[in-house]
Amino acid sequence: MSVLPAPAAAPFPAPRTQPRFRDTVEDWMRQFQDWLCAELEATDGSGRFREDAWQHHGGGGGRSRVLTEGTIIEKGGVNFSGVTGQMSEAAARVLLMPDPNYFATGVSVVQHPRSPWVPISHMNVRYFEAGNGEAWFGGGLDLTPIYVDETQARWFHEQIAQVCEQHHPDYYPRFKQWADEYFFIPHRQETRGVGGIFFDRLIVGKEADAGSLFAFVRAVAEVYGRTYCALMRHNAARPYSAAQKQWQLVRRGRYAEFNLAIDRGTRFGLETGGRTESILMSLPPQCEWHYNQPPAPGSEEAATQQWLRPGIDWLGQTVAPTAEPAAGG
Repeated sequence: MSVLPAPAAAPFPAPRTQPRFRDTVEDWMRQFQDWLCAELEATDGSGRFREDAWQHHGGGGGRSRVLTEGTIIEKGGVNFSGVTGQMSEAAARVLLMPDPNYFATGVSVVQHPRSPWVPISHMNVRYFEAGNGEAWFGGGLDLTPIYVDETQARWFHEQIAQVCEQHHPDYYPRFKQWADEYFFIPHRQETRGVGGIFFDRLIVGKEADAGSLFAFVRAVAEVYGRTYCALMRHNAARPYSAAQKQWQLVRRGRYAEFNLAIDRGTRFGLETGGRTESILMSLPPQCEWHYNQPPAPGSEEAATQQWLRPGIDWLGQTVAPTAEPAAGG
């Protein structure tokens, strides 16, 4: 299915070989941040990222870049970090670290668009080294439409599946299921959106060699940039009502609940003394909570809530929502 054309884009950055593998990965993460910011700015048309460089108390630092008041993006962030440090023993246990000493580098992205027709998006790619020498990659991307468009959700998953299959035949089904389980809000009994893929602790030497895992992570980052820019272009000009904007604010509230109560990246940043403003960059600029206000039966909002469940086969021949909408509140 090819419902959306891939946008014209600048060449994707290739890694530059450094003396140490971790230096090569960290250098590429910086290059990717530059590339993605340029692509998002070009797609938005008027918005520009502002950079806030910071230092980590244990060593290294990062560059937080935030775009606000763009034509399409109301608030978006593309954050890079490359840090070293030592966790407390308690934090290391909580985060399942094999050694409290660590090196971590990555890029974390969240975009909150103005229009309720343009989905919220998230992507992150990361690399860790523990003090005992164990190293692994992690990451993922997912889409949170305010109104689920089945055709676009299918297309989004098709783009991801094509990338995964180029690296391992099991990656898409395995990491898609992981995303369904991870991007789930248990106290709401609903998924955050239409999912994507999620993977963690792809250990170098166990899952695959370092070069193969690094190539996969780079491909995941690239497909995010190209597919999300296409979705921005495709949906941004569609008109919307005040009621549809208000529904966006309610759904943004669910997004905030996940990031504050469940997200491991938020917890890792806070546990390791990261920069608070950068960690909470993912939160929307505005959101709302209303007491026991489910969507009206038969409405577009109720139809969207029917899609918010794990286990949907977006690549299958038929996809149908559940018979009854999920409980709202």
